[in-house]
Amino acid sequence: MEIDVQRMIFELLGGLGIFLYGITIMRTGLQKCAGNKIKDILDRFTSNPLIGFLAGIVVTGMIQSSTATTVITVGLVSAGFMTLRQAIGVILGANIGTTVTAFIIGINIEEYALPIIAIGAFLLFFFRKQMLKNIGQIFFGLGSLFYGMDLINQGMEPVSRLDAFQELTLQLSSTPLLGVLLGTISTMLIHSSSATIGILQGFYAESFISLEAALPILYGDNIGTTVTAVIVSIGASIAAKRTAGIHVLVNVVGMIIFLILLKPFAAVILSLTSAFHLSPEMAIAFAHGIYNILSSLLFLPFINVLILLIQKLIPGKDSLMEYRSKRLNPRLIEQSTAIAIGQAKEEVIFMGNLAIKGLEESHLFLKTRKEKLAKNSKQAEELLSNLDRKITNYLVDIGLFSLSEYESEEQKKLINTVRDIKSIGELFENIIEHTEYHIAMKVNFSDQALVNLDEMFEITIGTVKSAMISLDQNNKDLANEVIKKNVLIDHMIEDLRTQHVLQLQSGECSPQSGIVFIDLISNLGRIGNHAANIANSVLKEQKYFQEVR
Repeated sequence: MEIDVQRMIFELLGGLGIFLYGITIMRTGLQKCAGNKIKDILDRFTSNPLIGFLAGIVVTGMIQSSTATTVITVGLVSAGFMTLRQAIGVILGANIGTTVTAFIIGINIEEYALPIIAIGAFLLFFFRKQMLKNIGQIFFGLGSLFYGMDLINQGMEPVSRLDAFQELTLQLSSTPLLGVLLGTISTMLIHSSSATIGILQGFYAESFISLEAALPILYGDNIGTTVTAVIVSIGASIAAKRTAGIHVLVNVVGMIIFLILLKPFAAVILSLTSAFHLSPEMAIAFAHGIYNILSSLLFLPFINVLILLIQKLIPGKDSLMEYRSKRLNPRLIEQSTAIAIGQAKEEVIFMGNLAIKGLEESHLFLKTRKEKLAKNSKQAEELLSNLDRKITNYLVDIGLFSLSEYESEEQKKLINTVRDIKSIGELFENIIEHTEYHIAMKVNFSDQALVNLDEMFEITIGTVKSAMISLDQNNKDLANEVIKKNVLIDHMIEDLRTQHVLQLQSGECSPQSGIVFIDLISNLGRIGNHAANIANSVLKEQKYFQEVR
């Protein structure tokens, strides 16, 4: 039997490239259309595992990437905005949402691939509106997906007639674990279970592989998609590691159960194919959907068992912060704007104390170089970013109602304070980055420089603490002390800069250490300015300190 090897290789590799690009660009278009809604949905609608389960289905259905959903979930758990219990629901839902692509491929519109690509290209290149460009990406990706699959099938057709290939398919049918391994590795390499399922649909449609050989590969695809979440969890909190571990555990246990039930499950899919006259592609889509739905629903009632099991497998106590607000209740605004402002103020105080904790951790990191402290500080900054958005939105919603003069002043004061606290978070994150650079470049400070930095940190942390207490207690005397401390910080920075120039000139310290030292004290000075802004709001002063950039 003669085979045009060059053509076969070109069609296989070219088709695979177009197919993978199609999956990627379609997903990108979907994610752009979804915008920032994804994180908001996961952040807001995960109050319990069942709601999280539905949120996982919706979000993954929108962006067609269970990996992306899981990675975002791991990030939210790591930042303390989602508990492990809530995250499990999202992960189980994501496994169902990711099956949509397989059903799209199952529609089997390969003959329309080129016109769909043309529509996508037209929207991409002839329109300026971003939404139309995003839709163009979806169309272009969808057409490329079908066109690439068609090329893969053409390239595989002569290979399927080879005795060696037929022996391989027989081996896959008789050794299901080999199929699981093949599916796992292929998804790990491609980083997309949707892509590998799509290729599997093409192979099954062309009779290159039997259903009993295809199903274990499908199971393996689900395991392979967990790798990215595991990689993201490395170095994250224990809660984040456990979240990624649950993702692996659920898919591995689901695979084992369905591997035991392989023959009955294959018989069910064949019966459905016959009863509903399903195309081979749609048969695999149904197999994928039923497998993921049943395995997810199977684990949903046993979330507590999963938590206990993963705690045994990944032991340890998570020392990182966790945040769940019960103060920002939207219904409260309608009932009493005064109480709502009071609740918002409590949240702002919490935010300020969190900023103090992050600043203290950044100081300890400089002194001890313990990586755990840097992670804690960075997590605090992530929490501050989310709190900034939540509290500001809440305060803006309060402003939509009729407020007394006092309430209006309080609302504006709190909005400004939130902005200042958020800026403090960004500045102590800068300090962490400068410290990491200092460690990586093996820059050494003189003993005197370390003493000066300690003194600057202590005064700055004390100033921020006093600012938050003055806000909490509306203490104008303490607010005046904050202003004086900030002036002292500014004078200290000027003196230290002068001293450091002299030390550079005398060769007591290197230029690199000088740059890092100046950057550190500058960031501390700017933090002092933000503390003074908070104190000024208590004093009802209109003049605000400007950051020195």
